[in-house]
Amino acid sequence: MGAVTLRVADLDGMIRYYRDGVTLELLSHDGPVAVLGRGTTPIVILQHAPELKHASPRDAGLFHTAILFDTREALATAIASVATRYPGTFTGSADHLVSEAFYFTDPEGNGVELYFDRDRSQWSWVHGTVEMATIYLDPNGYLREHLGETGTAAVASGDRLGDAVVGHVHLSVGDVASAREFYVERLGFETTAEMGDQALFVSAGGYHHHMAMNTWNSRGAGRRGLALGLGKVEIVVPTADDLGELGERMAHYRVGTRDDGRTLAFDDPWANLVEVRAAE
Repeated sequence: MGAVTLRVADLDGMIRYYRDGVTLELLSHDGPVAVLGRGTTPIVILQHAPELKHASPRDAGLFHTAILFDTREALATAIASVATRYPGTFTGSADHLVSEAFYFTDPEGNGVELYFDRDRSQWSWVHGTVEMATIYLDPNGYLREHLGETGTAAVASGDRLGDAVVGHVHLSVGDVASAREFYVERLGFETTAEMGDQALFVSAGGYHHHMAMNTWNSRGAGRRGLALGLGKVEIVVPTADDLGELGERMAHYRVGTRDDGRTLAFDDPWANLVEVRAAE
């Protein structure tokens, strides 16, 4: 997964949240657009759009952006940083068997997951389905076990530990059947887990999930209007040939696309913009 673009009303406030709280680096800030990430990897792109209104919580759109950290200490540092600077934004935590996850809501209502993956050798697959669960995970106990002296010092100083990328993107959609038809049958992801007509998890390359779609708040939602929140989801495929094959696949299924020679862009059934590019 590539960066997630968010349309925001308070650009400076949102920069502070993702930089000072979530511990991303401000990679660039050009007028109304700020890019935050780690190293040279963009994770969240903020587009200033103060003229727009917030969408209804029942609308389709972003459920959360999930940021994957490369070590438990790096994750614990980010959790402690958000808890210290934005304590009211924590919403929960869970052991999902494949990962350890902590959930937040940013100042404009966008969901954020900070997580660490267990080693793939510890994931359990049965007939192509990965075993996941939601087991209580004590955030204070996690910090006591994994923060350490280096992490504690990093929280105090505002330093960053480790590396991070967008691990997966979770969407709110109107119905799971349409999500499966679009993201699996047309786009080409593989289903890795399902929760009846409530949620669908999909991936490429044997990951537990690169994307998920649920109806927990948005059952029956139609196409989104222009509003604050999700602006774009970016997917990265390995080569230009893969991008070309995807273009042919989408044409076969009569999905309208925009191709500028470098990226292939299209809307899902709820007008969530998806842009696909080849790895550089």
